[in-house]
Amino acid sequence: MTRGEATQIKVHYKGKNDDFLVFVEDPETYKKWKTDRSIPLAHFVSSFKIFLTHRQGAQGTYDAAPRSTLASEFDTENEDEVITKILENGSVQTMEMPGRQGVTNESMSSMRTH
Repeated sequence: MTRGEATQIKVHYKGKNDDFLVFVEDPETYKKWKTDRSIPLAHFVSSFKIFLTHRQGAQGTYDAAPRSTLASEFDTENEDEVITKILENGSVQTMEMPGRQGVTNESMSSMRTH
């Protein structure tokens, strides 16, 4: 049985002092939103959290962006406005996570080596 197979879509915004990420669940709806702003963000944004990567691009450790960092970069602490700016000006990055196979229950006696 294959487990863990998934596609992760994120929008990366390179700011003056840091790199910011927002995760997107539905890339097709996101593309439509870029031309039709009547589509609510809740239809395609994975979670309303903004992450920063400490100038590591779209890689590295993802930490929640503090409000002070948002205010200095985007001139607002309003997360909805910041998410909108990231989605408007950021670049889409897709990451494929391959499926993995393995033993699901190592305690099964028939699978143990003696």
